[in-house]
Amino acid sequence: MPIPHPPTNPRGSTGRPAPAGRPDPVPAVPAGTAGSADPVRGPWEAAMRLALAEAARAAAGGDVPVGAVVLAADGSVLATGHNEREAAGDPTAHAEVLALRRAAARTGEWRLNGCTLVVTLEPCTMCAGALVQSRVDRVVYGARDEKAGAAGSLWDLVRDRRLNHRPEVVPGVLEDACSHALTRFFRDRGPEL
Repeated sequence: MPIPHPPTNPRGSTGRPAPAGRPDPVPAVPAGTAGSADPVRGPWEAAMRLALAEAARAAAGGDVPVGAVVLAADGSVLATGHNEREAAGDPTAHAEVLALRRAAARTGEWRLNGCTLVVTLEPCTMCAGALVQSRVDRVVYGARDEKAGAAGSLWDLVRDRRLNHRPEVVPGVLEDACSHALTRFFRDRGPEL
């Protein structure tokens, strides 16, 4: 089931007209749950819940609980990913990078125009660079990363005017739930990661 996109600037984040055919969004709220009154963050909550499920998979595998989901322009899920650095022995196996790779493989196109990446933790510099290079329209994140965040907290690489692409950034979606997952993981695991 597609996850609807929230309303955006009709000219898009790049100043060009938004793609035709983008559905008029209606927030997807699971039955029996209260919808968010926040018109900016609320429409992304269903996708963030999927990202939180991916983050739980990372934690179960002994990795930092970060999960990501790539949505197509119509709101359908193209790909998911969670941190796999420990499992893969790969320092680049961050949730965002893996989800972007899988989305590109699925579409057969490295340019992910019209897509949105939803991730539980603000992207680091490596992931922010991958987001710019992939041409996603939007980055939605949950918890801020005051130590390594590159989408507004420590740096703002994704919106650097010197770069050729600058995705829209929507911070703080289900921020408490995303922060809690990280806090619980590090409290239980200790500082070795």
